[in-house]
Amino acid sequence: MAEEKKQEQKFPSEVIDLPSEGKLYPKDSPLRDGKIELKYMTAKEEDILTSQNLITKGVVLDRLLDSLILTPGVNIDDLFLGDKNAVMVAARILAYGPEYTCEVLNPMSGTSFEHTFNLASCPFKNLEGDITDNAFEITLPVSKKVVVFKLLTGKDEKNISSELQNLKKLGSDVSPELTTRLKHSIVSVDKDTLQKSISNFVDNMLAKDSVFLRTKIRKASPDIELVQEVKIGDQSVKVDIPMTANFFWIVSEA
Repeated sequence: MAEEKKQEQKFPSEVIDLPSEGKLYPKDSPLRDGKIELKYMTAKEEDILTSQNLITKGVVLDRLLDSLILTPGVNIDDLFLGDKNAVMVAARILAYGPEYTCEVLNPMSGTSFEHTFNLASCPFKNLEGDITDNAFEITLPVSKKVVVFKLLTGKDEKNISSELQNLKKLGSDVSPELTTRLKHSIVSVDKDTLQKSISNFVDNMLAKDSVFLRTKIRKASPDIELVQEVKIGDQSVKVDIPMTANFFWIVSEA
């Protein structure tokens, strides 16, 4: 029904590029061409941003982006994380323009200061490495195990969060976030695709292999670069661009 309404109503929209160029998606996916259509934000989306219920549940940004996506058959959970970040930045630019003023942390002094970023200057980091069937194959340096891994989508991230929450309820003092993420990323180890085998391998993986694998995953991941150089005094330092609910809302409250 929601898709029908999107098609019936005519909204001003733009087709934007995705950092993955569509290479990670199945051949029959509407995202395979590396593009997605977004409509411009309206007062309806500002209602979403101010919904205390959605804010409390931590789903306000996902609900907002789902409301903006016009490409049929696509929701925000379908997107790989780097593509999702790019959609968020594009939606912000379409709504309020490329200038984004916010408080950022001075990495040299630890104090905060106000800075205006130009979001239109954020470049894409494109896909790295050879990909086969939407996955990457590497050989670990110590164990010499051949590992096939995939990149994570918004849906994968929600499953990981849910799993970590359930483990937290069991009273563990240590959050197994690192190993949980690897268990969701790894497709096979020496061609063994059983989840039990993958879990056992991850739990007992040598630290050097773990660092190597996580580095490969990070380098392979397409994304939008949310780091810019800021001049502080006579020095230029790189700072992260904050991505919170205020990424959208701070402008409309001004």
